[in-house]
Amino acid sequence: MLERINQIHDEAVAEIESADTAAALEELRIRHLGRKAELPNLLRGVAQLPPQERGAVGKRANEVRRALEELIESRSAALEATELDARLVTDRVDVTLPGDPPQPVGRLHLITATRREIEDVFIGLGFDVVEGPEVETVFYNFDALNHDPAHPARSRSDTFYVDDDTVLRTHTSPMQIRAMQQWPPPLAIIVPGRVYRPDSDATHTPQFTQIEGLCVDEDITLADLKGVLLAFARAIFGDEREIRLRPHFFPFTEPSVEVDVSCFNCARDGSPCRLCKGSGWIEILGSGMVDPNVFGYVREHGYDPEKVQGFAFGMGVERIAMLKHGVPDLRLFFDNDLRFLEQFG
Repeated sequence: MLERINQIHDEAVAEIESADTAAALEELRIRHLGRKAELPNLLRGVAQLPPQERGAVGKRANEVRRALEELIESRSAALEATELDARLVTDRVDVTLPGDPPQPVGRLHLITATRREIEDVFIGLGFDVVEGPEVETVFYNFDALNHDPAHPARSRSDTFYVDDDTVLRTHTSPMQIRAMQQWPPPLAIIVPGRVYRPDSDATHTPQFTQIEGLCVDEDITLADLKGVLLAFARAIFGDEREIRLRPHFFPFTEPSVEVDVSCFNCARDGSPCRLCKGSGWIEILGSGMVDPNVFGYVREHGYDPEKVQGFAFGMGVERIAMLKHGVPDLRLFFDNDLRFLEQFG
């Protein structure tokens, strides 16, 4: 019996030491130490041996069992370490590789795409693109643009004040003055950028994008303004569009006009038009001839109101995008919902 136990020990040790995977080692554990294995059965049969053999056989069988258990545990730890090292090599992630599956290439946000489309139209008409500070002085934002001291836009409920003399600009119009201070006439610029007003609803947000336009030269008339805006409307909304000018009031233009574009949505499906409400016209921007008082602030820079004239206009990029793409709520532009944004590629 002792000879067989020693034989089991030698065979098991050789097999365990040669096991090269955790799975193979587990099979050997079951074969040599499992409930149906020979060694455990020998231990269970010790009581049936003659009394003089029981002690020696039982002691040796237990020694072999413990020795095999320790050897299996040691070999298991070594195999796990080896397999872990192998997995670390084979499973290494190269963070410089594209995702799997590859993520689609990004696209311009609809507001950015619309802004660039508008810029391209006016660049084609001979305008330059300039930008200015978003934190502006009261002088450039209101005073130099002919805003009366009691104008409602100056109130703290309509404008974000940084301090008594500094505001978050409410329009990009301050660049009219800054540009005329920097460059003599003739001048034709557009000024895109973010502006800020304390409004928040389906058609207003506290921050939005505006494009201001200014053209100054000798003999500029309202007809020039209409021609430029007609070209813009047809480039953005379609070649069949017409525009109309309606009297209005803006502090820095005289005369001032609201500009409407002929509806591009009517009769598409035979139902009443939700855009123009049946009028056939959609308001798109405000404009007018530059008020001579504005030129008075830059007279020393070559803008004598007796010699030069000009026109100005301003539009909201979000409004143009809403109209062109049928977006019902301005806030959708800022919710960052990919289901919405991915519609515009």
